[in-house]
Formats: sequence, C-alpha cells, structure tokens
Amino acid sequence: MVKTPLISVISQEEKEKNKGSIEFQVFSFTNKIQSISSHLQFHRKDYLSQRGLHRLLRKRERLLSYLSKKNRVRYKELINRLNIRESQTSEI
Repeated sequence: MVKTPLISVISQEEKEKNKGSIEFQVFSFTNKIQSISSHLQFHRKDYLSQRGLHRLLRKRERLLSYLSKKNRVRYKELINRLNIRESQTSEI
C-alpha cells in the first residue's frame, strides 16, 4: 500500500525548503486529520484515534490562531488553499 498525501497543494520543492514554516505544519496536520477522519468513518469505536484527532485539531487551531495574529494575509491565503473553515476565535 502506497501512502499518498490527500492534499497536494504544496509542491515538493516547497516542502523541502520550508518544513518548519507554519504553512507546512498546518498542511501536514490537515493531511493527518483527513487520514484519521477517514479511518474513524469505518472504526467508530477507536477512541485512541479520536483522542489523537482532537489533539491534532487543537494543534492546528493554535497554529492558525498564531498566524492570524501575526499575518492576516498569509492566514487568509492558507485557509483558502486548504479549504478549511476559519476559526471562530480568530476574529478580532
């Protein structure tokens, strides 16, 4: 079984160059979140995976909150590229 990323928005050279950037981290968390969500559709009682999913969601939310405070333009661009909803707590 070959694992492929669910979202291929970021090119390979961008991945190698910016692994520590907030955008890459959010992108990585989004892929993991989608992977775990698809797993939980078939295994509804996998509570350990549910816990991991909630931890990833909180991490991604904190990163997005930080980015929205520091640079609102980059935040809006990232939200649009990944097609995720804007956090309710990020409103200023």
